[in-house]
Amino acid sequence: FLSRTQTWLPFAAFIIGAAIGFVDDIFQIRSAGFFPGGLPFRYRFIPVILFGVVSAWWFYAKLGMSSVLVPFYGQFELGVFFIPFFLLVLTAIYASAIIDGLDGLSGGVLSVVFSAIGFLALMQTQVDIAAFSFVIVGGTLAFLWFNIPPARFYLGESGFTALAFALTIIAFLTNTVMVLPVIAFIQCITVATNILQVAAKKLGYGKIFKVAPVHHHFEAIGWPDYKVTMRYWIISIIFAIIGIIIMLIG
Repeated sequence: FLSRTQTWLPFAAFIIGAAIGFVDDIFQIRSAGFFPGGLPFRYRFIPVILFGVVSAWWFYAKLGMSSVLVPFYGQFELGVFFIPFFLLVLTAIYASAIIDGLDGLSGGVLSVVFSAIGFLALMQTQVDIAAFSFVIVGGTLAFLWFNIPPARFYLGESGFTALAFALTIIAFLTNTVMVLPVIAFIQCITVATNILQVAAKKLGYGKIFKVAPVHHHFEAIGWPDYKVTMRYWIISIIFAIIGIIIMLIG
C-alpha cells in the first residue's frame, strides 16, 4: 500500500498545489473582479491548511506514520503531535515562496533541493519518488533556462505552491524531513530573515536588514542581481551535499 501511495501521492500534491496557486495567479493577471492584484493571504492560506490537515491525517491514520527520523538518533515518536508537526513543515516550506524574488533564484535553488531529495530517495530504493523528483528537477531546469535574467517566464503561485506541496509530501515519504532544513538551507534562511525583520519592527528595535528577505538586503548594499543569485546557487549546492552526507552516515 505504501509503495502505491509513493507513486500517486506526490503527484496529487503537485496538481492540487498548482490548482490552488493558479487561482491566485489568474486574479493577479486579470487585476479585476473580487480580488484585484491577487487573493489576500488569508484566502490563499485556507486551502493550504486544508491540504495540510488532510495530508497529515492520511500519513497518520492511513500510513501509520507517527514518528520522524532524526539523524544520529533514530526514530523520534511524535504520536498525535505528528499532525501539527506536519502542518508546521508545510507552512514553513510554503512560506519560503518569498525566495522567488530575483530572476533565476528560486529555480536554481529548488532544482538543487529536489536533486538532493531525489538522490536520497534513490539510495533508499524508493524508485518512484526518485523518478518523480528528478522529473521535477528536469522541469525546473527547463523553466530556469527561460527564467535567468532577463526572465521571460515566472514561477508564480502556481509553480511554487505545487513544488511546496510536492516537497512536503516527498520529505515525509522519504523520512528526510529532519534534514530538510540543511538541504533547503537557503529557503530556511530566507524565511528566518523575514521573521526576524518583522519581529524586530514589532518590538521597536527597527530594521535588522536594509530590506527583507535577505537577498534583497544584498541588493540594497550593492550586489548585482546575478551575483546574489549565483552565490545562492553555490550555497544551496554546498548545503545539499552536507544534508546528503548527514543522511547517509546518520
